[in-house]
Amino acid sequence: MKDSSSFATAQETGSCSLLTRNAAPLLAITITLAALPGPGVIAAEPPKPAGPSAPAAVVDSGPPWKSLFDGKTLAGWRIAPFGGHGEVEVKDGQIVLPMGAMLTGVVCTSEVPKLHYEISLEAMKLDGSDFFCGLTFPVSNAFCTLILGGWGGGLVGLSSIDGLDASENETTQFKQFEKNRWYAIRVRVAPERIEAWLDNERIINQSIVGRRISLRPGEIESSVPLGIATYQTSAALRNLKLRSLAVEMPKAAAVPPRTP
Repeated sequence: MKDSSSFATAQETGSCSLLTRNAAPLLAITITLAALPGPGVIAAEPPKPAGPSAPAAVVDSGPPWKSLFDGKTLAGWRIAPFGGHGEVEVKDGQIVLPMGAMLTGVVCTSEVPKLHYEISLEAMKLDGSDFFCGLTFPVSNAFCTLILGGWGGGLVGLSSIDGLDASENETTQFKQFEKNRWYAIRVRVAPERIEAWLDNERIINQSIVGRRISLRPGEIESSVPLGIATYQTSAALRNLKLRSLAVEMPKAAAVPPRTP
């Protein structure tokens, strides 16, 4: 299953022509006299340009996150039964996915929502030249995979949309990923769209209304309902979290009081 082989102004028109012809000269003289400094008055110095300000901190005001990894064991996870997979281990607070003949990965054994949720993790590519994070997640009654680093290490996209995998649909893009560098990954699933962030940059904002969401046929199907896999690449994972998002209920229309 190598994705790399096939995978919701007003133009301000200002107008100062409200003065009458007779009032305009008088106003101009008044402004000119008022602008002159009086006796003993020192004209103020022009303000100095402000220096660079520190970037504003990102405040997360959403629902609380639930940790999916205790940092010590694979409790809540199982090794995906891919043929020729590497020997997964927990080391230094990380899930290490060694390079396998093809796919290596883990699958979450906890119950996960199908819609209105976010999943977050950090992933680091250790070695190899294909995807270091294939995040499979539920979308209503279907499943989808976010690919990071396919096709020789740079492909990003969703597999699959209307039967087209990450290398063939409108989410296809290419990014450069460094080895031994942590990348923050977050996916949000709603009834109408799938969104994904990489280091706080939204890289996918895909409408799924009227679209068919599915997995690329093959071994990746062993990653359901929620799993992370690599392809001929070793990687490390940490800070795996999930949260359900509040669903806004439609407000009831106000009922006028009855008259006696």
